[in-house]
Amino acid sequence: MSSPCIMFDPSMIQNQPKLPKEFIWSKGSGYEPDSNNQQGNHDVLNEPLVDLEGFFRGDEEAIKQASESINKACMTHGFFQVTNHRVDSSLIRAAHDQMDGLFKLPMEKKLRVQKNKGEMCGYSGAHAHRFSKQLPWKETFSFGYNYVDNDDDQEGVIVSDYIKSSLGDEFEFAGWVYQRYCEAMKDLSLVIFELLGISLGVEKQHFRKFFEDGNSLLRCNSYPPCKEPSLTFGTGPHCDPTSLTILHQDLVGGLEVFANNKWQAVRPRLDAFVINIGDTFMAMCNGRYKSCLHRALVNKKRERRSLVFFVNPRKDKVVKPPQDLVDREEDTTMSRRYPDFKWPQLLEFTQMHYRADVTTLQSFFQWLPSSNLL
Repeated sequence: MSSPCIMFDPSMIQNQPKLPKEFIWSKGSGYEPDSNNQQGNHDVLNEPLVDLEGFFRGDEEAIKQASESINKACMTHGFFQVTNHRVDSSLIRAAHDQMDGLFKLPMEKKLRVQKNKGEMCGYSGAHAHRFSKQLPWKETFSFGYNYVDNDDDQEGVIVSDYIKSSLGDEFEFAGWVYQRYCEAMKDLSLVIFELLGISLGVEKQHFRKFFEDGNSLLRCNSYPPCKEPSLTFGTGPHCDPTSLTILHQDLVGGLEVFANNKWQAVRPRLDAFVINIGDTFMAMCNGRYKSCLHRALVNKKRERRSLVFFVNPRKDKVVKPPQDLVDREEDTTMSRRYPDFKWPQLLEFTQMHYRADVTTLQSFFQWLPSSNLL
């Protein structure tokens, strides 16, 4: 349910004496902030740091070690970081730098490209176009990216064209940067999928081939300073409904993962990309790997920014685990843990009917028989 009265304008809302009630995550919701909801007050997650250099060299021993680290992390909490990823550091810096022009636009220009409920591309202030309470303390710009021209839906195929046409000629360079960034993220995602296949003991090209013509989304996030960070979230606790998330964050910090029955902070690294498993891939590996439960805190004094690339399969592909993985299940009565589905079905569910949380996948399968998309 949208909230027409809330407009998340950081230059105005930060000057209010109290946090607007729409941004307060209430007690009893199961997702309320705690008194330690500030950077520096939680344990640091000892997640694996996976070095990809050996993969690119074709070093079999290094590939084995990387896949074993990924396997352990994904069976525990679904989260790891990668270094030596061969994404040009100057491209990453440029992608961060171009966010200045986006988020410093006057509000009236942002609202010209504001997302409506059910839409994926454009501007969003605190997701107020979708929700009326427990709003996240953030602004986002999102751009669709299709790996190949694979259907009649052209939105987002050329990121540079979308940005220039929606924001103006002055954003031509920003569009070029984000187009190149999406292409780099596509290449990195296929490397990760190959390692995931190896780590699961299936044919190493299986997931790479499945996602090589996929549909993805690039999101720029801005988390402005907040006077009362203990009352709200930049992003509330949830698992991503997508397949794979590739995130690059600045050094402000705030990302946390729920592991070992507690929230643990992720130490930012400019030389690394954060990788986490989403619900769709959890279904694709028959529940072997966990969809990562995570959240983002806000800072009292500093703005935090991040770039997030959400990876998804092509719209017409059926999401199901490879048969040899199913055949290895010890409990034959539970050989298939999830029914088949297509990504647009889960996307429609999370955009129109359900706010993503830790039980999204289970709720989706209860809703699925009533879906008109079947």
